[in-house]
Amino acid sequence: MVTTSDLNKEVKISANEAYQDSLISDFSSPVFQNAFKQYFDEVDVKVSDWDGLFGEMNSEGGNYAFVRTADDGRIIGFIQFKPIEFTSWFFNETCGFIREFWISPEFRNQGHGSALISLAEDYFIKEGMQTSILTTDTAERFYLKHGYFKAFACKAKNQCDVFKKRLK
Repeated sequence: MVTTSDLNKEVKISANEAYQDSLISDFSSPVFQNAFKQYFDEVDVKVSDWDGLFGEMNSEGGNYAFVRTADDGRIIGFIQFKPIEFTSWFFNETCGFIREFWISPEFRNQGHGSALISLAEDYFIKEGMQTSILTTDTAERFYLKHGYFKAFACKAKNQCDVFKKRLK
């Protein structure tokens, strides 16, 4: 289990000759901010107040990200997620919600996306979550390949398709 003190700093999760993975919960991290800005630039989303956006991620609480960087400092990608609780008058379930997920174009199709989604899913399992949920309008084949299914009965506010996966 990851402790609160671990989440207040970048924690090296794994390393090899080519990359390192860090778990963060402080979105003032320059590594995360650079990755997120590259992602939004690629999808052509303009942000007028970056400090406000990253501050909101921090103040909302419960947000985490694995950031993968190459040993030479280049950003490979990130996966941002949080536990989200679904409740009704009788049941509740906490699921792992994948909020944002991006791999730099130069590192795509090299297994980094698969590795990052596995890190997030392993985190969910360690924290007692049995379901992962996300929305996408661009990567349906990737998620289907990784065991997700389209949840037709679940509707997202962003109008994107919802995908779910039962974890081990």
